[in-house]
Amino acid sequence: ATMAVEAAEARTPRRRHGSMALGDLLLREASAERADAAGGERPGVAAGQAARARKGEDYALLKQSCERHPGASFSAFAMFDGHNGAAAAVYAKERLLANVLGCVPAHLTRDEWLAALPRALVAGFVKTDKDFQTRAHSSGTTVTLVIIDGSVVTAASVGDSRCVLEAEGSIYYMSADHRFDASGEEVGRVTECGGEVGRLNIVGGAEIGPLRCWPGGLCLSRSIGDQDVGEFIIPVPFVKQIKLSSAGGRLIISSDGVWDALTAEMAFSCARGLAPEAAADQIVKEAVDSKGLRDDTTCIVIDIIPPEKPKSTIHSRKKARNGFSLLKNIFIRKKTSDTLSHADTERTSEPDLVEEVFEDGCPSLLRWLDSEYPIRNMFKLFVCAICQVELESGQGISIHEGSSKPGKVCPWDGPFLCHSCQEKKEAMEGKRPSRDSSSRNSGSSE
Repeated sequence: ATMAVEAAEARTPRRRHGSMALGDLLLREASAERADAAGGERPGVAAGQAARARKGEDYALLKQSCERHPGASFSAFAMFDGHNGAAAAVYAKERLLANVLGCVPAHLTRDEWLAALPRALVAGFVKTDKDFQTRAHSSGTTVTLVIIDGSVVTAASVGDSRCVLEAEGSIYYMSADHRFDASGEEVGRVTECGGEVGRLNIVGGAEIGPLRCWPGGLCLSRSIGDQDVGEFIIPVPFVKQIKLSSAGGRLIISSDGVWDALTAEMAFSCARGLAPEAAADQIVKEAVDSKGLRDDTTCIVIDIIPPEKPKSTIHSRKKARNGFSLLKNIFIRKKTSDTLSHADTERTSEPDLVEEVFEDGCPSLLRWLDSEYPIRNMFKLFVCAICQVELESGQGISIHEGSSKPGKVCPWDGPFLCHSCQEKKEAMEGKRPSRDSSSRNSGSSE
């Protein structure tokens, strides 16, 4: 027995002063290799929050260190501005991030994870909305979720809680405003799906206030929750991804209590030079001083801090782009060309600048889930692409069922949806009867 103990001790790595166990050493070396592959030491993240409550329906999420698997970390921040109660905001805060991560296969490389993230965000938003609506609450919420992995910032948003980024002296809008007054395309989409968009009627036939969707009276075209409105108020987010330069940047995520009073330029200006928590407090103070406390007013400020000794301020354009080449060929974006010419690929270096990697606000779930997505292994086999429930033989419904592209796709091609997610998809597209309409004299508070 004594010999067995001694043999076991001989096989067990000993921790001495200044040394570490073999497993810890390997983990550290693997992390270092990943950091080198990502272009050097990762930037730091510092965040702060401030709020002034009127109705108590704003909720914020600040997670500076999350793991998708051991050794692969990221940060997550989110704003949830509830209306008609706080239930939807609370539920989304508790479940959304886990739902997003549940839509990404485990052990992807960092580049694959970043490329898979936009589709996972869409699936996670839709799952969260679908699950919450089974609870029969009529409340809803805006959502702006930001995931930071090294120098890459990915934002997804529904509603009007905005995210803006200041980097290299420029301001980037990381979210879209889904108020009906801000988008004629969204008005057209909702009316085509069976909704009615108009202003609130008062006695005498006059119309007042912002454009709203009826039934329900919601002034937002996209949200999570809002069961009393209609399925054409969709949870499919606008998604944008940016790769920062080595200089880092500052993000502001705020509810509309801030943006109804301040422009992005005003918000950055009034808080310049302040640490994140003091900056958030100053932005809230400026908004409330400007228009009074008319609504819940909440602000998150995040600084993405460059390493103390960055390896270089110059990097290879080819290296920077290759990590995202799979993602950049998925959807149409604002840039005139996403392909590199022969001359581009021969170029060895270029100034280290902010790069807009991806942007899409398409409302079509079919397009987001299309199996022509170039990384096939980002869809789990025999699992619903939205709710991730396991599908038995014959249970799954291909998103291509009834496709108008004969010869290009087959009904048995994935990805697949379960029956309830297929019904959700059809309702969002206006292919199922909407809920009973209600009069225009009971508008939503949002």
